[in-house]
Amino acid sequence: MTASSVLTRMEGEIATNTDPTGPWSLVVPLKPLARAKSRLGRATGEELRPRLALAFALDTVAAALSCRAVRDVVVVTDDPVAAPALAALGARTVPDAPAAGLDAALEHGVRSVRSRRPDAAVAALNADLPALRAEELARVLEFSTEFPRAFVTDAQGIGTTFLSAMPGFELRPSFGGPSRARHLESGAVEVSAPGLDSVRRDVDTGDDLRVALELGVGRFTAGLTAAVGPVADR
Repeated sequence: MTASSVLTRMEGEIATNTDPTGPWSLVVPLKPLARAKSRLGRATGEELRPRLALAFALDTVAAALSCRAVRDVVVVTDDPVAAPALAALGARTVPDAPAAGLDAALEHGVRSVRSRRPDAAVAALNADLPALRAEELARVLEFSTEFPRAFVTDAQGIGTTFLSAMPGFELRPSFGGPSRARHLESGAVEVSAPGLDSVRRDVDTGDDLRVALELGVGRFTAGLTAAVGPVADR
């Protein structure tokens, strides 16, 4: 899978963010596709796994860019296929210069945002939210404006899919494993509004993907899964 082949398949389907007037900058971290979504490979097969990881990221970023509260999206990635594909959507991509894990990548992305716009409200958003809806993200961002730091827990109630920091506050990410508990302990406020299923539904397994498909995924994931057929029960 080359960058040119991905962009060719996307031609005519890309909607860029032409009116970036919202107050929020989102930072989306993405591993190199060869290493992304390792657990998902057991259900989809290794050949499909990196293609799905890219489709998830494209749908996540497309939804985020269409959200009225979002000014811009910065993707932190070293992947040579994903970076140009996401840039074509309207995201700004930066290399993972720290190369020191997820939290370091997020802090690097925040620094990149605030080097240009020091008073930016920033939020980390997982790259594996293929069912993300712009209106649900807008509700999360509206809630988050009331607190220095806020977060959304994942569908399992264990991890984190979103973490925000208002101007003047550090993001202080602590993603991975039981991050909900760590973010609570750090003083971040949990977003408690109902009806945020698309923001909570990250995809790590075949079961997760089936639930996301039931919610309704974006066009990139929908097109890919329609082409390959049902996900295995693993």
